[in-house]
Amino acid sequence: MIGENLFGMTLAELRGIVAEAGMEAYRANQVFTWLYDKHVTDFNEMTNLSKTQRETLAARYRLYVPAIVSEQVSSDGTSKFLLALEDKLEIEAVYIPSERESAGEPKRRTICVSTQVGCPLDCVFCATASMKLKRNLTTGEILGQWLALQKHLSQRITNLVFMGMGEPLLNLDNVLRAVEILTHDMTTGIGSRHITISTAGLPHEIRRLADSGVNIKLAVSLHSLDEAIRSQLMPINRKHPLADLLPSLEYYYRKTKKRITFEYILFAGLNDSERDAARLAKLTRRIPGKVNIIPFHHIDHVSKDPGATTFSPSPPDRAEAFISRLREDNVTVMVRNSSGVDIDAACGQLALTSSRQRIVNSNIVD
Repeated sequence: MIGENLFGMTLAELRGIVAEAGMEAYRANQVFTWLYDKHVTDFNEMTNLSKTQRETLAARYRLYVPAIVSEQVSSDGTSKFLLALEDKLEIEAVYIPSERESAGEPKRRTICVSTQVGCPLDCVFCATASMKLKRNLTTGEILGQWLALQKHLSQRITNLVFMGMGEPLLNLDNVLRAVEILTHDMTTGIGSRHITISTAGLPHEIRRLADSGVNIKLAVSLHSLDEAIRSQLMPINRKHPLADLLPSLEYYYRKTKKRITFEYILFAGLNDSERDAARLAKLTRRIPGKVNIIPFHHIDHVSKDPGATTFSPSPPDRAEAFISRLREDNVTVMVRNSSGVDIDAACGQLALTSSRQRIVNSNIVD
């Protein structure tokens, strides 16, 4: 593989690169604009650079973004993409149009991007967990998902969520670099108010994010305020229990003055009682935030602990009672519809299916 990938470089890094190549300082701005505003992937397209300058960059660097391998389109407009990386590993990204429309078009066009290949956290409700962690994505690979989908889609992406494969806070440096580029006023990226990082809850990294000064939103996969139940659902809670997580969220709110989104999957008989709702309502008074009720996607085909396949979503009447209890306490509640249920919509399913198919094909060949 020849040369470092230029896609994913910040403006400050590009300034160092053009200086080292003997170019004028303003050339960094031009290259930055070509990459992140005009979205070129060929040095020859950078026409305001001389031929010699283009050849100099091409000799030292390469331009690479992940390639879309396949797309699944749901009847509700959700699209799930499988993307291939240079080392043949695969990741996922999802396009989710909002239900509300303006002049016949979705008001929000959101993409959900990955930050790791696989994931080390082993949450029992997530298909990605069965893949285990392969590696972190580079800044270019994170940004490349945005660029690949933006080129593929006919309309501008308005929102981005770091909620795909992997734990974003375990790759925080590259995530923050991607945010820096996406939100730069020289790009056609995405405004900081429209970017969200979703985490399973890593206290130290949450404090780092708060101290970074980056003006984006934070969502936390909560799912229970009972230490034992949350540890059952999310093994990371054994290392970083609620007793450590909640103070870090308080710190985040005090530092940023931004309300936190608490993500909550309702499981039948596990975390959907009136007492659970009352505790959640109390938390939103302690740490100002809103609650995002998420439907549970069955992933029974995933090979993991036998107990993982016994979870089932709360019955509609019990879920409605839970939501009503929150709203009675003046909690802002969003109920996410089950987007993409007719495709491999749960995080990691598409890549997992692809990986298993390659193994099957390999066995056939052998």
